[in-house]
This record gives sequence, structure tokens and C-alpha cells, in this order.
Amino acid sequence: MVWIIIIIVVAVIVGWLIAIYNNLIKLRENVHNAMGQIAAQVESRWDAVTNLMQATQKYQSYEQETLEKIVNARTKVTDQASVADIDDDQQQFANVLGVVNALAEQYPDLKASGVYQQTMTAVDEFENKVRLSRMVYNDTVTKLNRAVQIFPNFLIAGPMGFTKETYFKNTDGKQEMPQWD
Repeated sequence: MVWIIIIIVVAVIVGWLIAIYNNLIKLRENVHNAMGQIAAQVESRWDAVTNLMQATQKYQSYEQETLEKIVNARTKVTDQASVADIDDDQQQFANVLGVVNALAEQYPDLKASGVYQQTMTAVDEFENKVRLSRMVYNDTVTKLNRAVQIFPNFLIAGPMGFTKETYFKNTDGKQEMPQWD
């Protein structure tokens, strides 16, 4: 009878450990999925700005070469990217938009063209989707970080390699939505 009780207690403890471990795996995969969503939106945003670069080609070869160098030098963002990778990509993207906006200011007929306006609308939409994806990511990270830190999960999380993830933070440059005049 004592052995049966011991076996039942061990089975319950093992089942409990498996449940915690599986939940941590699920939460970590949700974080990777959320980063994958950001990566997809970032890639679409870059595709839109690449289309915009094609529209500006005939206006100034110098700016075109600068834009192409920036776009070609950027690293691809994946679901395994870090918050720092996304922030770096955001900075590169802001540099490209700065050149495009300066070019549009120099050439009013470019700024007035339908292709330019449609593409800037698409870029703006993808910017909004990236922001929303970052919010979803932060919510997902909150769930994982909470699960990794609470008792008794932290007894399993640490030894099994589960750690807290980094949040996206607002910076001064990200306080307001960009305006595409």
C-alpha cells in the first residue's frame, strides 16, 4: 500500500513538472511567433519602401544609390531576432525614409505622383502594423516573463533554460507616428 501511494505521489509530481514545462514551451513559442509577426510586417514595410525607391529612380541617382546601399546592407529580421535587431532595423528604415522624404521635398512632382502617394500610404499602414505587432510581442513576453518568475515555475524554468525576454521600449523617436505629408 505504501508503494502505491509513493508511485501516485511521484506520478503527480512528474505530471505537474511536465505541465509546467509544456506551458513554458508554449509561452516561449508564442514569443517566437510574435517576433515572427513583427518580422513579416518589417519585411512588407521594406518591400513598400523598395517600391518607393523605384518610383524615385528617375529623380536623383545619388539618393537612389544611397537608398540601395542601405536596403542591401540591412539584415533580415526573423522570428529568432532580438529586440535590438528590430531596433537596428527601425533605425535603418528611418534613414531610408529620411532620404526619400528629402527627395520628395526637392521634387514636388514626385511628391504629387499617385505612385508615391500610394506607396507612402502602404508604408504608413505597415508602420502601424509593426507597432501593433510590437504591442502583441510585449504582451506575449509579459506572459512568459511572469511564468518564468513565479513560484514554483522558476524552480523548473531556470534549470531548463527558460529566461526572461526583453521588451520593446519607447524611445523619443518613436513617441509619435510619422507623418507623410
